Amino acid sequence: MNHSPRDRTVVSCTLLVVALGAGLAACGSDGDPLSAKPYDAGGQITHNAPVGTDRKADPDKPLEIRAADGDGRITDVTATDARGRHVAGELSADGSRWHSTSPLAAGTHYTVRVSTEDEDGAPGRKVIEFDTGAPSTKNQLNVSFGPESGTYGVGQPLTAELSVPVKDKAARATVERSLKVDSVPAVEGSWHWVNDKTLHYRPKDYWPAHTTITAHSNLPGVKIGDRLWGGETKPVKLTTGDRVIAVTDAASHQLTVYRNDQQINRIPVTTGKRGYETRNGVKVVLSKQYFVRMRGTTIGISASSSDSYDLNVYWATRVTWSGEYVHAAPWSVDFQGYANVSHGCTGMSNSNAQWFFNAVREGDIVKVVNSNGKEMEPFGNGFGDWNLDWDKWREGSALIADTANGQSSQNHARLRPEST
Repeated sequence: MNHSPRDRTVVSCTLLVVALGAGLAACGSDGDPLSAKPYDAGGQITHNAPVGTDRKADPDKPLEIRAADGDGRITDVTATDARGRHVAGELSADGSRWHSTSPLAAGTHYTVRVSTEDEDGAPGRKVIEFDTGAPSTKNQLNVSFGPESGTYGVGQPLTAELSVPVKDKAARATVERSLKVDSVPAVEGSWHWVNDKTLHYRPKDYWPAHTTITAHSNLPGVKIGDRLWGGETKPVKLTTGDRVIAVTDAASHQLTVYRNDQQINRIPVTTGKRGYETRNGVKVVLSKQYFVRMRGTTIGISASSSDSYDLNVYWATRVTWSGEYVHAAPWSVDFQGYANVSHGCTGMSNSNAQWFFNAVREGDIVKVVNSNGKEMEPFGNGFGDWNLDWDKWREGSALIADTANGQSSQNHARLRPEST
């Protein structure tokens, strides 16, 4: 044996009865293995972790720890890296061998705590520390979270843009499992793969008002696939404001604004005329611009056409990348509340547009109903994420069996003015 001999002593316990009361006196012994100070089990185990500060472990190889033949057994192994991430492992039934079952992270420091016992049941302990080698920066996958930290509306999805495409299902699951989103209050949510380089995250329902949302990545150093490792990622922290939802009814030509489920305004509007109908569905405010120049040529209308336009537009609240806005349209005031005469945008008077501009923020909901237009796309033309029901949304997760990604290959369209 490599440690000091320990004689196991049998000690009896006596029940003491005191005249003024009765009590149980627990007893033990320094020779009891349950109360003995653990001995140094360094001579009782072997491992394949490198010894010496100038040596690095190969993260592609599993960590393995063995008990010396005939010298006790391993009872427990806990391995964590410098970020607090645990390494999954498997201990043999006889306690002779433990090996890692999840990959080690590259470029990090590991602390491994090994518990043993000898043939007499006395406990031993050993702490092993080592570093893993760093991967080439050419083989790193970096993640950019969006939007930037700040305050947004309750419809704002989180986004994760990957520096390289990930197509393999197992690799996608590794990535998604490492992208952590927490909220206070806690809500049910899920990532959805929009394409090979883009993920969106949203809860089952809109975020609650005044929620704090944080997103971070546990990918640094994690092996994602063959010669591909996770890189550093900057976390983000968002908060939501009031629950602001605007509903545009294209049939009644009215836009109704609700704050925290209470109606606060009803505005006469005009939406898209025949051939330029406004899209139905849920949209999210993308940005607000005091001034936008809108031209028909940007959406394919010839400058010589009677539908052509070139207008200076004010108080413009953007809801699609292709150019749909809620904005001031003083030229159509006579039609607002009565007819749809725009090229797809929602138009209102200058004063109403200014009020709306000041009442909403990025991430607020703008929903269009009763239009004869197409349905808002889930992806590629803004944040149409809420137009997928929860079951369909969950199908876009790599962590859900039988994931269906057929509709998730669209890319974001370029930002451009479109309609009036």
